[in-house]
Amino acid sequence: TVTVAARGDTAVLEVLDDGAGIARDQWEVVFRRFARLDASRNRDAGGTGLGLPIAREVAEAHGGTLTIEESERGARFVLRLPLGR
Repeated sequence: TVTVAARGDTAVLEVLDDGAGIARDQWEVVFRRFARLDASRNRDAGGTGLGLPIAREVAEAHGGTLTIEESERGARFVLRLPLGR
């Protein structure tokens, strides 16, 4: 599920997947270059572990953030970007 909203002077895009989620102690690990969690290595031969680090760098280059936040189910990625920049 993808949602987009303006909250004050910030655009917020949230992506909520329906998978197993990411353990809290791994939230920052997935933003390291070439990091792949054991579960993703076992299930998928593709991927390099660069997508999330690059996405975070792009967000930061535009004055924003990309984080993982609490979710009842699956992983919840939240991108925040300033509006009117």
